Amino acid sequence: MKLFVDAKSSKQGDGSRENPFKCINDAAKVAAPGDEILVMPGIYRENVCPVRAGLPDAPIVYKSVEPLGAVITGAEPAKNWELYQDTVWRMSVDNGIFADYNPYTTFIYGDWYMGSKIYHTGVVYLDDRQMYEVSSLEECIKAEVYPYSWEPEYSRYKWYTEQKENKTIIYANFLGKNPNEENVEINVRRNCFMPVQNGIDYITVQGFNINKAAPTWAPPAAYQDGMIGPHWSKGWIIEDCDISNSRCSGISLGKYYDEENDHYFTKNHVKSPTQMERDAVCRGQYHGWTKEKIGSHIIRRNNIHHCEQAGIVGRMGCVFSVVENNNIHHINNMQQLIGAELAAIKFHAAIDVVIRNNNIHHSTMGIWLDWEAQGTRISGNLFHHNNAPSEDTPLMFGAMMCQDVFVEVSHGPTLIDNNIMLSQTSVRIASQGVALVHNLFLGALTGIGGGTDNIANGVIERRYTPYHIRHETEVAGFMTILHGDDRIYNNIFVQNEPVKEAEVTEDMGFTTVNNNICGTEIFDSFLNYQTWIDQFDMEHLPDMTALQDYHFRSLPVWINGNVYLNGARSWKLEKDKFVDHTHKVTVELIEEGNQYRLKTNLAQVLKDYTTGMICTQTLGKAFEPDEYFENPDGTPIIFDRDYFSEHRSINVIPGPFADLAKAEDGLWY
Repeated sequence: MKLFVDAKSSKQGDGSRENPFKCINDAAKVAAPGDEILVMPGIYRENVCPVRAGLPDAPIVYKSVEPLGAVITGAEPAKNWELYQDTVWRMSVDNGIFADYNPYTTFIYGDWYMGSKIYHTGVVYLDDRQMYEVSSLEECIKAEVYPYSWEPEYSRYKWYTEQKENKTIIYANFLGKNPNEENVEINVRRNCFMPVQNGIDYITVQGFNINKAAPTWAPPAAYQDGMIGPHWSKGWIIEDCDISNSRCSGISLGKYYDEENDHYFTKNHVKSPTQMERDAVCRGQYHGWTKEKIGSHIIRRNNIHHCEQAGIVGRMGCVFSVVENNNIHHINNMQQLIGAELAAIKFHAAIDVVIRNNNIHHSTMGIWLDWEAQGTRISGNLFHHNNAPSEDTPLMFGAMMCQDVFVEVSHGPTLIDNNIMLSQTSVRIASQGVALVHNLFLGALTGIGGGTDNIANGVIERRYTPYHIRHETEVAGFMTILHGDDRIYNNIFVQNEPVKEAEVTEDMGFTTVNNNICGTEIFDSFLNYQTWIDQFDMEHLPDMTALQDYHFRSLPVWINGNVYLNGARSWKLEKDKFVDHTHKVTVELIEEGNQYRLKTNLAQVLKDYTTGMICTQTLGKAFEPDEYFENPDGTPIIFDRDYFSEHRSINVIPGPFADLAKAEDGLWY
């Protein structure tokens, strides 16, 4: 059945074409499996809460009839401003509009939030941009540049809030503009499209503009919400949407609310947040975290931007999902929210998740895979400008390091292939069991061998993290991170940044070496497989005492067939490689409208160099889960397709392009 919704309808209807509903939520209340809800262009100031699930072969489809014409927003217009002082204006809002959730009394806080200032989930928007909250009226009046912002001049637009006699009072500095004549809004709703209940499966959301809501901070051992999300269910499709201006996260594929483990560290102090993450995994098993019930979502062809925690966030609820063909950009550029959950995509437990063919840029971090990136594949993505716009932009204490991809405390297998990574740091590996195959790296590999264990009371506190039954959520075991077990084949490394001395940093009790030399030299302390296995004396019965030391040493690595240019450096044991430090190699990203292409002389420098074809058998199994680098369905991979899905012949060229002549073709449209 088709149900119709039109915000411009003269009266509330019955959902027929002739007499449509005025609100999407009215259609959601009656929709049944197989129904299609057709939404006419207009602004829908509501929180859509589906109450009934679809079926695998009969989803409930919510569709904007005109692409992006139907706008679901968490904001309301703000017009009744009075001039307060100089360029500062004031307005008051009766708290009745907020019902049981007032963003201007709700704080952004919780586990892994490390900001020195606590902000509200509320926001003032000027011309569809978030203004900067400050903690005093004096700061609002001064309107000084916020030095950590990636948009420093705009950071002078300030706002401040206080409560008085059941009213929310907002002061805002519009720097000479009259807010009553401008497009000014404030967010008043927590979400735009999210079920209240778990298990509302098989929903498709297509073609909407979704913006300006006030979700909360979403760490891994807490309820995770966003402006839109499936809320612990299965089989959602979110496609062809524009999702922007969330105070925290845009899309949540995250964790359910667990009364006994929700911000436990923040509320009770006595157990570490790492311990509570382990508990969350085990409790999730009890609360239905299985392939049959959770995950398998599709997030595709969306424009996700200007959110301040994450474009897409998800702990456990993201399993078995596909994230593809999205443009995700300008995430956490305001740099007001500080903590360990900031990225264009931040996933914990991304078991068998495929992230492919996305354009991820201008964000604090591109993709952050934290814990249990088992069977995860990052393939065919374009990464660029995932670093501060200037070296003069300071990093606030507790803020996260910038890179295209960060894999943290996982046991693998984690596969990163056919990507173009152009930011200052390409991949941070505080993990093991990672395979890098056929990528182009302009930035360094860093974090190798460190960043996984806390130092508390002068003692190393190991982080034990789970690994799982192959292609399932059930826990197979827990282990510390030994490091190594990595495979690096057929990549191109171009030293694009000036070489600096490695920097040792300590934050939250973690010690990390930040390397900026492109290439694989950072693995020189790791053994090859034969030297490693010889330690275990395989020809005799095992001596447990003699071998126990080797059980906790780093695992071996496999590195071969890579290209090193402009001073990029190789692993000392790599045999088949191409090194050219004579010719100057240029790789420049050209942006033409919404299209990107490379300008490069790679083909002239590499000439006829070729290497071998890589497949699942080449990569073998990740050590702890004993799982192959393979497809989510368990079938093997042959890396005979490039970034453009073009076929690789038997004469294999390193890097993401089967034909280097096509490296200058359009990368993203």
